Amino acid sequence: MARITQGAFSLLPDLTDDQIKAQIDYCMKMGFAVSIEWTDDPHPRNCYWEMWGLPLFDVADSATVMYELNEARKAYPSCYIKINAFDNTRGVESTGLSFMVQRPSYEPGFYLVRQEMEGRRIAYTIQSYAVQAAGEGSRY
Repeated sequence: MARITQGAFSLLPDLTDDQIKAQIDYCMKMGFAVSIEWTDDPHPRNCYWEMWGLPLFDVADSATVMYELNEARKAYPSCYIKINAFDNTRGVESTGLSFMVQRPSYEPGFYLVRQEMEGRRIAYTIQSYAVQAAGEGSRY
């Protein structure tokens, strides 16, 4: 079974809640705005996941973020959930830190689709097994 490796810490074992809280504290100390996102399709090119509520721009306490995270976990127990921290010091919202905080117990992974193009050219596309079972729009 493959393990999805996206974001910081993805090659490490899953973070505990204390470690997640420490990372959120760091983000707030840096002045980053924190948001929580979820998806059932963590395709590498799917960088815009569904947002859990609004970004927590003016929140100064990591307990508030942890509360929202736990609510998202209850609502989506079999989905991927990540924390994003946005840095606006350059005048744009760029991601300062992004890391997964929940994974489903079973990660279906991806498969390769081969497509023959003009001439002898061959193109490959990565597809998610998560969307193969239920088409887009029927999974939510």
